Formats: sequence, C-alpha cells, structure tokens
Amino acid sequence: MFRLLKGFGVTLNYFRKKKFTIQYPDEKVIMPERFRGIHRFFPDKCIVCDLCVKVCPTDVITLTGKKSEENPKKKVIDTYNIDFQGCILCDFCTEVCPTDAIVMTARYDNLCGFNRSEHFKDIKWLTDNHVYGYYEESDPVPEPEGRGDGK
Repeated sequence: MFRLLKGFGVTLNYFRKKKFTIQYPDEKVIMPERFRGIHRFFPDKCIVCDLCVKVCPTDVITLTGKKSEENPKKKVIDTYNIDFQGCILCDFCTEVCPTDAIVMTARYDNLCGFNRSEHFKDIKWLTDNHVYGYYEESDPVPEPEGRGDGK
C-alpha cells in the first residue's frame, strides 16, 4: 500500500511544476551536444567502400560509384541517396565510414513536409546541408588541447 502511495506522490509532484510550451516555428529547442540529426555528406572524402549501405539496418541508403578516369584502381562517387522516410537515425553509417564522408548534424527541422517524396534526399541535398554539429563549415574546427607530442 505504501508503494502505491509513494508512486502516486511522484505523479502529484508533476502537477506542481511550472508548465511551458514552445511555439515551434518561432522558437526552436536547443538540442543536446550529442544529438543525432540529419546527415551531411562529403562526396570528395567518399571512397565508395559501400560499408554504409551494408550496415544500414533499414536499407534506406543507396550508393553507386564508377571507376576514376585518372586512376582506374580508384572509384568515384556517382550517386548517394537516403530515404529519410525509413531512416531511424541510428548513426551506424557514420560510425562505420573510414573517411568520415558522412556525419550526423544537429539539425532536425529540415525533414518535415506534407509529401512523402520530400523525404528522399539525394547527394546534392546531403552535400548542401552546411550546418553540422555545433559549428558551421566556415568556423575553424577546434584542435584538441593536449596533442601528446610535448609541444
């Protein structure tokens, strides 16, 4: 009986807390530092290893490449598409990428729409997603303080 009253007391405490409402289009929530938002793709870093496609649990990433004209041993990215309608933002594709060609951003507001075809994003859209993390492309990336080489 005491456990029931104790649990009910926790519920009653929520009634005393101040309530707040965020007017979404006008006000935006500041997301935590490790928030996994929309992807950003860097095609010049991609080596077309196909690991992101293989590791994707929902099979929403498609990737094609072609042989480079300068070096026939290398591949060049041709198409890279993500269907965000089925993407669960699990971060597996960014973890497995050996060259960091795909990263997660802190953006969440550019995937809302009334049409399902708007959720299919191609290589151009993923490359033009300029804000990633909590810094922009023009901002310098902070270097780690202790480099370990004594300098």
